[in-house]
Amino acid sequence: MRVLWIDIDTLRPDHLGCYGYHRSTSPHLDAIAARAVRFDQCWVSDAPCLPSRAALMTGRFGIHNGVVNHGGVAAEPFPDGRDRTFRSALDQESLFRCLRRAGLRVVTVSPFAERHSAWWWYAGASEAYNTGRGGMESAEEITPVALDWLARHGASDNWFLHVNTWDPHTPYRVPESFGEPFARDPLPAWYTEGVRRAHWDGCGPHSAREVSGYGPYDYGKPYPRQPGEIASMADARKIFDGYDTGVRYADEHAGRLVNALADLGVLDETAIVVTSDHGETLGELNIYGDHQTADGITTRVPFLLAWPGLAPRVDRGLHYQIDLAATVVEMLGGRVPDRWDGLGVAGALKAGKPAGRESLVVSQMAWSCQRAARWEDWILIRSFHDGYHGFPELMLFDLKDDPHEQRDLASARPELVVRGRAILEAWHAVAMRTAEGNPDPMQTVLAEGGPYHCAGELGKYLDRLRATGRGAWAEKLAAMHPGEP
Repeated sequence: MRVLWIDIDTLRPDHLGCYGYHRSTSPHLDAIAARAVRFDQCWVSDAPCLPSRAALMTGRFGIHNGVVNHGGVAAEPFPDGRDRTFRSALDQESLFRCLRRAGLRVVTVSPFAERHSAWWWYAGASEAYNTGRGGMESAEEITPVALDWLARHGASDNWFLHVNTWDPHTPYRVPESFGEPFARDPLPAWYTEGVRRAHWDGCGPHSAREVSGYGPYDYGKPYPRQPGEIASMADARKIFDGYDTGVRYADEHAGRLVNALADLGVLDETAIVVTSDHGETLGELNIYGDHQTADGITTRVPFLLAWPGLAPRVDRGLHYQIDLAATVVEMLGGRVPDRWDGLGVAGALKAGKPAGRESLVVSQMAWSCQRAARWEDWILIRSFHDGYHGFPELMLFDLKDDPHEQRDLASARPELVVRGRAILEAWHAVAMRTAEGNPDPMQTVLAEGGPYHCAGELGKYLDRLRATGRGAWAEKLAAMHPGEP
């Protein structure tokens, strides 16, 4: 069996044609989707980048593997301790090791491990190719490495090739020569001048006045597609077009990989997976070009599974991405480790039956500290640290009628808040019972002073808020965080 795993960083599903987007961002991925099972509700258990891929590789929630932050103690996996054998638990139970045991040669082409010093990413791999620029490279620097490997080995059997491109991630870096494919296309209907104006008066890192982080920054060259603020609808167009152009560019390179399989005569015998590590907020919750929350935009990702002999359809069940990774292991005849939190659904897929969980809990600890309950049409987000956005402790959104999370219904629907909190509490109780004596890493993050990307930033940011006429926000944030520098 051959498996091509296309991993496009920062890819939100609702900006793909196969998930209903009005712009032509993804013709090649749409062609894959036409012969795939398209999972409509695939969610990463932990966001953003480092925690998400740690969950994928270990098959375990961040509360169990220890990786939830981008720095500090909780950016490293829990150690095995005195029970470690000659080979670590990660080496024995990683996704790559499971695929190796199923008889596949496992290859990864990605700069991810270097970007986050996540050297555990290579656990169990047969071959690893680091493109060497820590995720700042464009797809034209990654695709040739993968194409070269396919030219040498693609016609052979029993391989798994993971290819990781980064173009939709900020700063938007598609070469200028690619042009402006969406210059004539309208913006998404939900984003209006009224939304932009309200955001301009708001606060938070990567909000409308601070798209680059905590202050103004003109990206200019070499990133002319990346705006530093959203002072007008022209700036808003720039950020939507910049992101969508990144998606289209990554799609073009995905198409080259698929064409290489066709040229080798093995396309129909190759399984193709398309997914991402997290989404990207483009104004939702007044966050532009980043992934800071445990909301429906950041933690929902695409998942396409084109598998020989598996009929194409849409699966609308609730799944963690680690459930679908476990499913791939099962489809290959492998065994899912007992310690994995991911639950495979290969049997249901093969039988054409619906599958999924009744509810999910998703987490974010690198830019804010949040856990969210996801069930039916609802998401309840609980903030333990607001990431300097002034979020209330609880936010409730109807993702069916309000997918861009513009109407917080927490005060209007208290019975749903109670239900969501019960899901969170039950999940936490079970997770800690099976935590093997390790602490909840969120408590570690909070004890260290909060998320990595907030550490030491508050004082300077309060000064900026006051200097830009947002003194009321400065006073609110100062009151919310009395002990932070």
